[in-house]
Amino acid sequence: MNILIKNGRILDPATGTDMVGEILIEDGKIAEVGEKLEAEAERVVDAAGCYVMPGLIDLHVHLRDPGQEYKEDIRSGAFAAAKGGFTTIVAMPNTKPVIDRADRVDYVRNKAAQLAPIHVLQTGAITKGQNGEELSDIEGMVKAGIPALSEDGKSVMDPQLYKEAMKLASQYHIPILAHCEDKRLTNGGCMNDDERAKELGLPGISNSSEDVIAARDIILAQETGAKLHLCHCSTKDTVTMMKIVKEKGLPVTAEVCPHHFTLSTEDIPGDDPNYKMAPPLRTREDVEALRIGLKENIMDVISTDHAPHSREEKIGSMRTAAFGIVGLETSVPLTITELVRTGVLTPMQMAEKMSYNPARVLGIDRGTLEKGAAADVTIINPEISYVIDKNTFASKGRNTPFHGRQVYGKVMMTICDGNIVYEVRCTE
Repeated sequence: MNILIKNGRILDPATGTDMVGEILIEDGKIAEVGEKLEAEAERVVDAAGCYVMPGLIDLHVHLRDPGQEYKEDIRSGAFAAAKGGFTTIVAMPNTKPVIDRADRVDYVRNKAAQLAPIHVLQTGAITKGQNGEELSDIEGMVKAGIPALSEDGKSVMDPQLYKEAMKLASQYHIPILAHCEDKRLTNGGCMNDDERAKELGLPGISNSSEDVIAARDIILAQETGAKLHLCHCSTKDTVTMMKIVKEKGLPVTAEVCPHHFTLSTEDIPGDDPNYKMAPPLRTREDVEALRIGLKENIMDVISTDHAPHSREEKIGSMRTAAFGIVGLETSVPLTITELVRTGVLTPMQMAEKMSYNPARVLGIDRGTLEKGAAADVTIINPEISYVIDKNTFASKGRNTPFHGRQVYGKVMMTICDGNIVYEVRCTE
């Protein structure tokens, strides 16, 4: 189908384009971009009042497939992503079994090709079974198409083994997506170690559990030449480290999740597992540091760490409930409400951090609206206000602290390779 998008605010960080104009899509590619195109198409989309961005890319998603499809599967997760404006998502390897060899990468790729309306890229685990004892078949997984290595859900605690993995990642020109957490410093905690934890009588997790590993990983990346990406950063000192990294010009990037730039421990109403995630919500001081880091382009990417769980796994006490919340369908409105409308980010910076920069981290040919590029496009109306309702999610997961929250910004249409894979129905 040929599509003509008219009257939208086109935001393309790759070219610096910020204008009200038109985009013509033909045969799955961007055919023309201009202020006024003399073109006809089978489908004309009026994007007046909307942002028209390159398709959003999420570097950090848990699809739970294979092994825990009751929480999420490739199809449901991909449809949730499309509804959230994402045309590419990167799945973490901590499934059951762990994605630590080529045939398991093939399983995800083949299933996604059959069932997913968007691009699903599968990372490979750094160690076999994520046990931290022996490297996975990294060469085999690279040949099978992994875009990155990750041990997400934990850190590789053996620095020598991790260093060897970084050398291989450098050799194969793929990034390491690092979950920075020293389990020995979490000490069985379930929320941030501060006054609010004491008030609730819950065990805390200190900032040092993240900061120590972030520092170690940066040093190892510098020594090995590996391209390092720090996942779900949550502390002010990680921002400080990233500022030094930028000044030194090291190949290290970092992401922030919407829950970490939106909520602090002050927002936790009680012993509610929907506020339990890893890393935990931190103090208001940490939140402000993350916002400044995003504003000043110290922090490169906004990712969701979408982590669906069943209802049974997210009830009871924070002490015993699973870590994680869903995020694919709330990322855009939280970013617009908390960062764009407040002046922390410009709309162009939003496009950078949710599309262009993630594409650069992976080294893939996406994240742009240039002529000839793949027609991955996200159309967002930033002025629509509504209340987040978890019962309308396409994801199987309902574990969110944002249910009932008033927000601005609605994804109106998601186009992947020239196909409309999501569009708002009149009832939404």
